[in-house]
Amino acid sequence: MSHIAADLAAVRARMDDAARAAGRDPAAITLVAVSKTHPAEAVRAALGAGQLVFGENRVQEAKAKFPELKAEFPELELHLIGPLQSNKVRDAVALFDVIESIDRPKLARSLADEIARAGRHPRILLQVNTGREPQKAGIDPDQADALVTVCREQYHLRVEGLMCIPPAEGDPAPHFKLLAEIAARNGLAVVSMGMSGDFETAIGHGATHVRVGSAIFGTRDYAATTS
Repeated sequence: MSHIAADLAAVRARMDDAARAAGRDPAAITLVAVSKTHPAEAVRAALGAGQLVFGENRVQEAKAKFPELKAEFPELELHLIGPLQSNKVRDAVALFDVIESIDRPKLARSLADEIARAGRHPRILLQVNTGREPQKAGIDPDQADALVTVCREQYHLRVEGLMCIPPAEGDPAPHFKLLAEIAARNGLAVVSMGMSGDFETAIGHGATHVRVGSAIFGTRDYAATTS
């Protein structure tokens, strides 16, 4: 765990440089430290280095890892950045402060119902499948405006922004540009895009949140992941 503080500092420095190169205020960009598959001890090391915002892909893994950490560190902010199944909505609303992966009206309705029941209001981002990859979650870019409208007007969800995961191969820049354009025309202030390999490019295209895991925590051990 000793490398985490230094790696966090290196990532933050790169973020600051990318922001300044784009003529942006570095303080306007939030680092989401993606702790999926990494143990609570790794999260504690990051917390000790001043990192307060974390991202997890799976509700069950986060449920096993974060309640104690959130009780100990009240300022900790937890983002769900992986696909959300309808049967996990109750747990997600109870645990996460931001849910970044809403991608269909049925899920939006389940989320709205649980928010009304629980009285807890996580911030909401819609996931857009900018590459139109059939194996990947996210709404088609051509349907994103309609989903924003449905979430706002029919389900009264507080949609703050959009998220995307570009295809693994090829230039991510057109995908970042597309997401920023969809967000702008819908009046959405939050654009979550960019990961360890491309977050500087994302910042250059207007990312307000970047999701960085391996550059902070190291290689993931997927065999240890809680399903």
